[in-house]
Amino acid sequence: MRRRGRLRKDRGQVAVELLGMTPLIVLTLVLMWQCVLVGYAFTLAGNAADEGVRAGTAAPRGARDGACAEAGLKHLSGAWRDGASVRCGGTGFVTADVDLKVPVLFPGSIDFPVTVHGHAGAVEEVKD
Repeated sequence: MRRRGRLRKDRGQVAVELLGMTPLIVLTLVLMWQCVLVGYAFTLAGNAADEGVRAGTAAPRGARDGACAEAGLKHLSGAWRDGASVRCGGTGFVTADVDLKVPVLFPGSIDFPVTVHGHAGAVEEVKD
């Protein structure tokens, strides 16, 4: 009989512990998701710079900056494109620099005051 009385005192302890740990679990998941967004912003910035410089090397000299900027923004969705800036330049060696804002939890919502930078360069194509 004594043993049964002790077991009844611990009833619901697991539920209470889970309830106490739930905010910590949610916070951990939110921080992990934010880290994924930062990494994805780096990937997007690098890819946009690669696309921009690829288009810039193939375009005629007069239209290089426009083609580079357009290609750099082409593959970014609207939420990422809003805070993006693309700069292209160079002769002989074409470069593209892309800056993206890092969103807080969801792209298109609030942005951190931190920008992610992507850079690419390629040798200009010579046309005969």
